Amino acid sequence: MKKNLSACTTVLVGKSATIDGSVMAARNDDTFAPLTPQRFVTYPAYHNHPNQVKAYLNKCVVDRPADGYRYQGTPNVNYEKEGVFDESGFNEKNVGMSATESVYANERVLAVDPLNTETGINEDLIVAATLPFIDSAKNGVEYLGQLIAKYGSAEGNGVIFADKNDVWYMEIVTGHQWVAQRIPDDAYAVTGNRIAIQQVDFDDPANFMWSDGIQEFVEKNNLNPDKHGWNFRHIFGTADVFDQHYNTPRQWYGHKLLNPSVEQDPLNFDLPFIMRSDRKLTLKDVQDVLSSHYQGTPYDPLGHEGNKQEREMFRPISLNRTQNSHVLQIRNDLPEAASTIMWMALGVPTFTPYVPFFGNADDIDVSYRETPKKLNMDFKSAYWMYRALSMIVESHHAEFTQADLDYLKDSREYFYRWVNKVAHQVEGMNPKEVNQFLSDRTHEMVAEMAKRTKKLMAELIMHGLELSKLTFNIDKNL
Repeated sequence: MKKNLSACTTVLVGKSATIDGSVMAARNDDTFAPLTPQRFVTYPAYHNHPNQVKAYLNKCVVDRPADGYRYQGTPNVNYEKEGVFDESGFNEKNVGMSATESVYANERVLAVDPLNTETGINEDLIVAATLPFIDSAKNGVEYLGQLIAKYGSAEGNGVIFADKNDVWYMEIVTGHQWVAQRIPDDAYAVTGNRIAIQQVDFDDPANFMWSDGIQEFVEKNNLNPDKHGWNFRHIFGTADVFDQHYNTPRQWYGHKLLNPSVEQDPLNFDLPFIMRSDRKLTLKDVQDVLSSHYQGTPYDPLGHEGNKQEREMFRPISLNRTQNSHVLQIRNDLPEAASTIMWMALGVPTFTPYVPFFGNADDIDVSYRETPKKLNMDFKSAYWMYRALSMIVESHHAEFTQADLDYLKDSREYFYRWVNKVAHQVEGMNPKEVNQFLSDRTHEMVAEMAKRTKKLMAELIMHGLELSKLTFNIDKNL
C-alpha cells in the first residue's frame, strides 16, 4: 500500500556533462497538501556534545556523534504535526544532501524484509541524522547505510549526496536493503517516485554501493525475475498502472527536455535512469525540467493541444503541491568557499524564481528563516509571497504568463551577475569573513527580489481587476 510520503522528481548531472563543469543535484519537494509551510535555516556546528535526534512521525531515535558540522535545512513550520523534513542543504564541508525521493518496493521483497515503520529511519529526521557528519558524497552513502543497518528504514527513499566531484543516488527500498549508484561525470539522470537504478555491477565498487548481503538476500528468496543480469528496478520495483500515469511520464519528459533527439514512450516501464545528452547542460536546463508541466505536448494541463482526457492523463512535474524546488550546485570554477549554491524556488516553480543561497552564508534572511503558519500568512515571508505569486499567475494564466516569464528571465540575469560578482570577492578571506560577507550580500539580494516580486504582484492584481466579469460600462449619454 502506498503511503502519503513526499512525492518528488529528481534530476542529477555529472560535472563533465555541464556547461561550466559544475555538479548539480536537484529535486522538487512535493507534499500531499497544497500548503505545507517551510522555512530555511542553518543549524550550528557543535562539539563534545553527544545527543539524539527524534522523529515526530514515528518512534525513531537516532544517536548522534559528539561532534557535528554546521548544515542547512528547509524544515516544515508545523513540525510537531507534519514532521521536520529538513529536505536539502549543504554542510560546512561543502557536501550537499537532498532527501527524499519517495520510492516504492513490490510486495515480494517487502514480504521478506518489511519496512520498520515503528522505529526505522524516515524522511522526518534523515537529513539531521546524516548531513552534519559526512565529509563527501560517497561518505554520505556509507554513513546512511550504517544507520539503516542499525535502525532499519521506515520508508522507501531515494537520497542524493553531492560534492565537487561526485553525485551519488542511494535507493533504500525495504527495511534493510539498498543500492547506490554514482552518476557518471559525462551523464545525467532523471527519476520520479519509482525505483530508478537498473543494472548493478558488483565488481565496480567505485560506482556502486550496496547493503551487506543483498545478493544473497535476493538469491535465497528467489526474487530476481530476469534470466540474466541483476536489475535492481526489476527485482525491487513496481510496474503498474499507477506508475504509468504518476511516475514514468515525468521521467520521459525529463529526458525529452534534456535529450530531445531521443524518442521514448511515456508509458515505458524500462525508461533509462542515466543518459548522455547531445549538448552541455546548464543550470536553466535543470530548472526547466523541475518547473515543467508537459509543455508542447497534449498532456499539458495548462495547454490547449490535447483534449480534456489527455490534459489530465499524467501527473506533471511542477505542481501546486511543490513546496520548494531546489538545485544543489557545486561550481568548480568559483573560489571553494563560495562554490556551493542552493538555488531554491518556493511556491510553484513554474511561476517563481530559483533564488541562490551560498552554502557558507550562515545568517539566513528573516523572510526565509521565519515563516508564519497557515492562518497567519503575510507577505513579509518569502514562502507566502511566492505562494501568492504562483496563485495569481495561474488564476489568469493566459493573460499573466508573459509578464511572469519576463520577470523570471530578468531575475535569472540578475542572479547570474550577482553570483559571479559576489563569489569572486571572497578570494583570500578567512572562513569567518567569508561567512559574514556572503550573508550580508545575500540579505541585499533577498531584499531586491522582494521588491521586484511585490511590484509584479501589484501590477498583476490591478490587471486582474480589469479582467473581472463583474463589470459594467455605463452609457455615457445616460
